[in-house]
Amino acid sequence: MTERILRIGTRGSALALAQAGHVADVIRAAGCPVELTVVRTTGDESLAPVAELGVGVFTTALRDALSCGDVDFAVHSYKDLPTARDPRFTLAAVPLREDPRDALVARDGMVLGELPAGSRVGTGSPRRAAQLRALGLGLEIVQLRGNVDTRIGKVRSGELDAVVLARAGLSRLGRLAEITETLDPLQMLPAPAQGALAIECRVDDMDTEHRLGALNDPASRVAVSAERAMLAALEAGCSAPVGALAEVVEDLDDEGRIIEGLSLRGVAATTEGALLRASITGKTTEAESLGRALAAELLDLGAESLPATGGPAYRWIGSS
Repeated sequence: MTERILRIGTRGSALALAQAGHVADVIRAAGCPVELTVVRTTGDESLAPVAELGVGVFTTALRDALSCGDVDFAVHSYKDLPTARDPRFTLAAVPLREDPRDALVARDGMVLGELPAGSRVGTGSPRRAAQLRALGLGLEIVQLRGNVDTRIGKVRSGELDAVVLARAGLSRLGRLAEITETLDPLQMLPAPAQGALAIECRVDDMDTEHRLGALNDPASRVAVSAERAMLAALEAGCSAPVGALAEVVEDLDDEGRIIEGLSLRGVAATTEGALLRASITGKTTEAESLGRALAAELLDLGAESLPATGGPAYRWIGSS
């Protein structure tokens, strides 16, 4: 009997293809043939700010292709998925997460603290923009969209002094050598689920779900579940100025035995420009409730109103 070929739905960007290609390699190594199917999304067709394009800008077309049977499963950047569950699909796996931190690519090999006041730093993320401004370094934040080549090209050409990108994306593209500084989460918390992949299949496709289950990394899944639960409870989308980072950590119980716990930190920028921070720890089995509890704390601190953009000092540059 001929082995069924699994069709992987992916966006066509270099990063999306690298991510889907990695998943494909793992599945092929397990003896299952796969092929990539490229699906063009709204986010690929427009250079407008993501906040203006709406929820699901990078995922809706992929999910439509999955729903109608054009592909058997889809590989998403987890941070791009809407927080509301779609009953048509199941989250079959969250593979081992890449380093979730943000990274700086700056001219002359500089780190963030070496950039002179007035330096032009590009980012497409209101979350990054808000946290950069909060550092008080006098930077000019310039809004930027485009692929990795486009963004880094703005630095190489001198149009920008630096850009901030997800370290995970540069790693998957084999471009870690271009990073001039990996930013400490104390300076900049990443987007919820940054660095993680979400592999979805149809809820009634038990065979595919079973095959994909081997890709799942429990610690990565627990961490991003907490982060996204916080995001959902804040009723904030993937383009809101919200950061979160959860980590599975070792602790000791009352009898001195080593147990695993979950540490979660969150940040949210308000419409007034304040940056609110909170943290919480608990059991790994309580990931989603920890996320909701941390959101409640941020709301108590004043996070009722979250802007959709990075703030007034956030100039736009299109990509070429």
